[in-house]
Amino acid sequence: MAAPQPPQVCRGIIKQVLSGDAVIVRGQPKGGPPPERQINFSNVVAPRTARRATSNAPETTDDPYGWESREFLRKKVIGKEVLFTVETKTSTGREYGSIYLGKDIATGENLTEVMVAEGLVAVRRENIRESNLIDLEETARSQGKGKWASDDAKHVRSVKWTCENMRSFVDKAKGKPIEAVIEHVRDGSTVRCFLLPDFHYITLMISGIRCPMNKLDSEGKLDKSSSEPFADEARYFTESRLLQRDVEIILETFNNNNFVGSIIHPNGNIAEALLREGFARCVDWSIATVTGGPEKLRAAEKQAKEKQLRLWADYKPSSLTIADKDKEFTGKVVEVVNGDALVVKRQDGTTKKIFLSSVRPPRLPDSDTPRPPGKNFRPLYDIPWLFEAREFLRKKLIGQKVHCTVDYIQPAQNNFPEKTCCTVKIGDVNVGEAMVSKGYATVIRYRQDDDQRASCYDDLLSAEAKAIKSAKGLHNKKETPIHRVADISSDVGKAKGFLPFLQRAGRTEAVVEFVASGSRVRLFIPRETCLITFLLAGISCPRATRPAPGGVGGTLPGESYGEEALALTKNLVLQREVEIEVDSMDKGGNFIGWLHVENKNLSVLLVEEGLSSVHFTAESSKFYHLLTAAQDSAKAKKLNIWANFVEEEKEDKAEETVSERKVDYKPMMIATVTREGVLYGQYCSEGPALEQMMDNLRTEFESKPPLGGAYSPKRGDLCAAQFTDGLWYRAKVEKVAGSNVSVRYIDYGNREVTQSLKCASLPGSFSSAPPYAHELHLALVKFSKDDDYVDDALQLLMGEVMEREVLVNREYRNGGFDFVTIQRADTKADVARTLLSQGLLLLDERKDKRLQSLVSEYRSAQEEAKRKHLSIWQYGDVTDDDAHEFGMER
Repeated sequence: MAAPQPPQVCRGIIKQVLSGDAVIVRGQPKGGPPPERQINFSNVVAPRTARRATSNAPETTDDPYGWESREFLRKKVIGKEVLFTVETKTSTGREYGSIYLGKDIATGENLTEVMVAEGLVAVRRENIRESNLIDLEETARSQGKGKWASDDAKHVRSVKWTCENMRSFVDKAKGKPIEAVIEHVRDGSTVRCFLLPDFHYITLMISGIRCPMNKLDSEGKLDKSSSEPFADEARYFTESRLLQRDVEIILETFNNNNFVGSIIHPNGNIAEALLREGFARCVDWSIATVTGGPEKLRAAEKQAKEKQLRLWADYKPSSLTIADKDKEFTGKVVEVVNGDALVVKRQDGTTKKIFLSSVRPPRLPDSDTPRPPGKNFRPLYDIPWLFEAREFLRKKLIGQKVHCTVDYIQPAQNNFPEKTCCTVKIGDVNVGEAMVSKGYATVIRYRQDDDQRASCYDDLLSAEAKAIKSAKGLHNKKETPIHRVADISSDVGKAKGFLPFLQRAGRTEAVVEFVASGSRVRLFIPRETCLITFLLAGISCPRATRPAPGGVGGTLPGESYGEEALALTKNLVLQREVEIEVDSMDKGGNFIGWLHVENKNLSVLLVEEGLSSVHFTAESSKFYHLLTAAQDSAKAKKLNIWANFVEEEKEDKAEETVSERKVDYKPMMIATVTREGVLYGQYCSEGPALEQMMDNLRTEFESKPPLGGAYSPKRGDLCAAQFTDGLWYRAKVEKVAGSNVSVRYIDYGNREVTQSLKCASLPGSFSSAPPYAHELHLALVKFSKDDDYVDDALQLLMGEVMEREVLVNREYRNGGFDFVTIQRADTKADVARTLLSQGLLLLDERKDKRLQSLVSEYRSAQEEAKRKHLSIWQYGDVTDDDAHEFGMER
């Protein structure tokens, strides 16, 4: 009979510890997946660990010290190289033997003996031949080690196999690392693990990536034929590095019944390693939630693509390349086409239409909603949130400098032209990301192998996730905006009814939606939510090339300089907020009036640039002198339409001797009337310049706020003073008394006592302009010496001239001051004559011959008040009291 052969010594690596007495050993690979064998320790039995319920078996709980037994062995041997022998093999194929930790059996550490000595397994004493195991157990029992201790109840885990509220669980974790042990690797990017120390058993999908998966057949068994390529390799890659390793898990979100998060191993992030080796792809739906950002994952995937590793073996980068000189450019936004397209004027003067990369503006739902019969479909107003999206871009970008980085060029397709798609930034703000974060746009989803996307694509996804969570914009299904916009320009009847309202409204705010020619624009009036066609008054402007009427196709040729006028108007007002004053309406329902942009009259600007001429209808307007002055300047410079202008020779005429007073009434707004009857007013012609200066001054102080106390006011200084409305104005210091400073606001005429802290040095660029408030005195009249009548006179005077346009004519100067006559612009009534006729002023006669007619008129008014005994004259002729016998001096 042959002698028994010693058991064969095998070498392997511990892949998994099943319990304190059973492990799975992975052998050396030989051209395929490495072989695996389950080895059970001979002659011992370990306490069992809990198992979750399955369709075939109920849930079980831990034996006392079952978890400690397995954990002790796991921490000691997992991933380490061992030697093992198989001593017995049962009929069912189960193998029993010994495992040694070390380089050879003679010197290696016998794991069975170690487990017995720690009291973590029990020795099977029946038919045992190795007395040393019994001795080791007796020693452990006597020392109360492991399971031989007396506190069994404390060593049974309470395992949570399910999670009732996954959202609450993720929120409670607060993105902090949680210690965990990986129990099972389902595929390369999905694992099951225990979260410590509370023993929550979860399924975790690694965020930001997806590995190929093995498919199961109808019986739940592995179906190799339908599995995805590299599924086994990806699973092995993750298993060999994570299975039963101590890791940290960061829970970031959840999907269905699975948690989604990052796994952090002491050697790095497994997601990056999988991507770098070509075992995984980035996935957009979860990459935005990755802790620390998606940049490293994208970079790892890019490396695998460039090397064409595994999943990327057939990868081909986009053939369309963008030249470096065209990759980036800066420009000014001149038009917002819709929710995702801009027209940018580059530094070389050319314009380019660009689209925001990877962003989709609001659009109609896939299902066609019925539309009211006869209603014209207007996308801007009829598509929910599109108007808000356009307005957001318009208010933020129009006229602003932006930096554009071309991400990709989308070729022409489906009758749509080629699109240049860019990441647009204004300062440090990504415009596309801002749109998405407000819920005014959504992010386009791409195929995994499609690289034609925004360079900041992950930031867009993150912004969209936050907008969805906050139910902003498009994601708010409960508050969909509705815009009922009336198109007045297409209905003459409505336009006629609307005309009186616009005329009474004075200056009205509007937005220029479209520019048809230099003098014809389409306006949206927000306050009334209506659209009108608006024609510039007072000018004759050449027309640009335009579509032929009737919609028959073709175009009508433009007039000379029509295109230049169109370009100027578009550059100044397109999609900008303007103010309009409506004077009249033509027979087509188009409103005619004046348009102001940044306090400048567009009609005057066109004339000033030689792109329009003054129309005779302007003679009756308050802007006539500005228009004629602008036209004279353009003629002198021979600008555009005046390039070939030759001024007619004028016959020299002897200057006529004027025997009558000179009458040249100019429109003015009276800002202040002092107690002494001195008036301060601003000529209407200077109004735009004043408003522009005030806007510039306030902008200056908003951008560079003055330091309180840095300026010490002195009498006679020209400074800036903060009025009670909180705004800054030009002022002259008249008196300084401690911290109190008396100032006069030189552009409005009013005085105030303020604090020195509210005064600041006036920037030099604002000190050269002369005061806009002109000091005026009423000619040929004077106030009574009786204070009661003075109060009445001032009250009536203010009622006649304040808060309305008046006409002012300078009659003479006396003592360095202008003495004027004033007429109301509406009634042409002389204000001084009105006060004289009410008995509230006294005639102050002058002997100038040219004024005698006016003196006579005023005397008649005064005599009428005397006869009626009005006010000053109620007790008779007060001038008699001035006689010497009453002690009065002349």
